[in-house]
Formats: sequence, structure tokens, C-alpha cells
Amino acid sequence: MFDDNGSFLLALFEFFLFFAWFMCLFWVIGDIFRSKDMGGGGKTLWLLFVILIPWLGILIYLIARGGGMQERQLEQAKEMQAAQAEYIKSVAAPAGSTAADQISSAKSLLDSGAITQEEFDALKAKALA
Repeated sequence: MFDDNGSFLLALFEFFLFFAWFMCLFWVIGDIFRSKDMGGGGKTLWLLFVILIPWLGILIYLIARGGGMQERQLEQAKEMQAAQAEYIKSVAAPAGSTAADQISSAKSLLDSGAITQEEFDALKAKALA
């Protein structure tokens, strides 16, 4: 397959370029769809440009809109983090759950034998804190 070291290095370089192009393609396409300041027509035209003329399309996109890519990515990360924090809050403390509700549910667990007296005391102290 490889008759000398040069052909192997050339094939390795070609693979690297293909992999780099593929990663850039995914980053650019993700940024196109993430962008809130572009309408559907603009997104479609950029997507067609990037797919039909790959290297040139990616380079022109990075020149034209590359400055805002990091800002859009950070904005999406903040939105995801806020959604995750909201979900954790909703799961950790159910709505309408008061200290009395938590103590009564812990007491029912104690009465059923699911938890020990020490665990009940810890849950009670946590609910009252």
C-alpha cells in the first residue's frame, strides 16, 4: 500500500486535513443553527455555501461571522447551566414541601422501619435548618 515513508506521511497529512475540515464543518454548522440573529433564509444560504464549497465556505464564514462564535457558544452554555440548575432545584425540593411535610414523611419512614432513629433525627435537623 505505502511504497515509501513519503507516501505514508502524505496519507497521514491528508487524513489530518480531512479530520480538521470535518471538525470545522461541525463547528460552523452548529454555530449557524445556534445563531439567533439570522433568519431561516440566511441560515439556509450559509449552510448551502458551507456544504457546496467546503473549504472556501468555512473560511468565508469564519471571516464574516467568526467573531461572534465564542459569544454564541458561551450564551448557549449559560442557558444550559441555568436550565440544569432549575431542574435540580425542582427535583431536590418539591414545590409546597415544608419542614412539617419533610418531618412527617421522615416519621412515616421511621414508623415503617425503613430508617433508624439516628437517620430520622438527621432528617429532622436538616428540615428544621
